[in-house]
Amino acid sequence: MREPVDDLQPRWLIELFLPTTSNGGTRFAREMFDRVRDELLEGFGGVTLFSRSPAEGLWAAGRGEGTARDRVITAEVMADSVDRDWWARYRRDLEARFSQEEILIRCYRIWTL
Repeated sequence: MREPVDDLQPRWLIELFLPTTSNGGTRFAREMFDRVRDELLEGFGGVTLFSRSPAEGLWAAGRGEGTARDRVITAEVMADSVDRDWWARYRRDLEARFSQEEILIRCYRIWTL
């Protein structure tokens, strides 16, 4: 029997959650998402955009304010490292573009087979 070889190189999976509508309920133009897609493609060499079936996010809005909800499109990129300063700037830029208090960006350590 062969001895297993652990030669997998760890990477990062970075996910961005982009709202499909403004706080007032107006749908964002497709071009806004295309721009994010193009920026991530250029910066990371690949991007996956889950746009056909937006996910629904729910969270407690605050004491006595009920539940808030958003429909979101998820964008994913893989990277060898995470530049926290770059992502912080990009998140602020997206928050301004999409008129949001906060855009969620999260990352996971992954291994590709």
